[in-house]
Amino acid sequence: MRKPAILGGMPLFPEGLPFARPPLPSFDKVVERLRPVYETGMITNSLLVRELEEKVSSYFGVAQTVAVSCCTSGLLLCVQALCDGFAAAVRSQPRVVLPSFTFSATGHAVVWNGGFPVFAECNPETYQLDPEDVATRLDGAGLLIGTHVAGAPCDTEALEGLAKQAGIPFLLDAAHAFGACARGRRVASFGNAEVFSMSPTKIVISGEGGLITTDDENLATHLRAARDYGNTGDYNPAFAGLNARMSELHAAVALASFDELKEHLDRRVFLAESYRDGLAELAGVRSQRLLDDTTSTYKDYSVTINAEEFGVSRSFVATALRAEGIDTRCYFSPPLHQQKCYSPYNPGKLAVTEKLSAEVLSLPIWRDMKNEDAEKVISALWSIHQDREEIEAACAV
Repeated sequence: MRKPAILGGMPLFPEGLPFARPPLPSFDKVVERLRPVYETGMITNSLLVRELEEKVSSYFGVAQTVAVSCCTSGLLLCVQALCDGFAAAVRSQPRVVLPSFTFSATGHAVVWNGGFPVFAECNPETYQLDPEDVATRLDGAGLLIGTHVAGAPCDTEALEGLAKQAGIPFLLDAAHAFGACARGRRVASFGNAEVFSMSPTKIVISGEGGLITTDDENLATHLRAARDYGNTGDYNPAFAGLNARMSELHAAVALASFDELKEHLDRRVFLAESYRDGLAELAGVRSQRLLDDTTSTYKDYSVTINAEEFGVSRSFVATALRAEGIDTRCYFSPPLHQQKCYSPYNPGKLAVTEKLSAEVLSLPIWRDMKNEDAEKVISALWSIHQDREEIEAACAV
């Protein structure tokens, strides 16, 4: 075993290993797609956007895809649309059940629509929303939101059942999950709608952009108006929408990126399997567990660091990896219920989520990352465990 860099050894990555690097499609391919529509002068929400929506609908096997400016605007508009059917007494501040272990945009979509977020626990092994805990929080709720964490599908079957039993809509934040599968079909057709991200760290990228998929024709019609200020064509909006249109430039990037989807997913799966195999026997390190009959996009490759078994805490591991030039992320720390902006909602304590948030560490994974880069990251974690006592002492100074 080599000496870790934090103890004076040579760094494994003197130039640094980034946590992520956008899988940019060929610039020439983007320009080739964009040039004809650019010359028409219709550079927003036009031909390329329609082409993207049609291709995505065909790929997922869903009735409708609505392209928007970003995943966050898609979530905002979906919460608005799904909450619009609430009884007047509920609509004043609808209770929305959602995971705390998710990105802030999930919760922000609720608060921006005047909703009251009710945070639920996650499963400590899968990181996904815990249906058993959700069932205890649905009283008086008007909407349930799930998240596909790190590209792995949540328990869609159980959560759909709970929403149906409660008589409320079910929305999915699918930001990480373009290309994931659950229960024999691709993520995109679960719940009332699913919302995907195409920001630079995602699987299909557009620079900035989002996609809403649904089999509800009426909802899709509403969302197309909602992304254009609520305008249905007569400049007399029936409700307050947003400017959430997608530009033709972003659609051109997305279409070129979409053409490389299989290659991108295959590469991430290969790197993820390398991590899983290389870390399987390392004490105190556990990879995210996938639910049965699911596949992940591995937008992130995440592990938990159990300090008692591994020998040092997650924060010490992250520091030691940084010394090697390895960039990591601590998703989602703090979880939503501990973030400042949610303190007015009396979120209480979520012991499982808080423990997971203190232990989870996401490792570098991106399409063009080399095989030997993953092997070096694995080696670094083994060497940190080997010299754990010295590292803990060094970090404590």
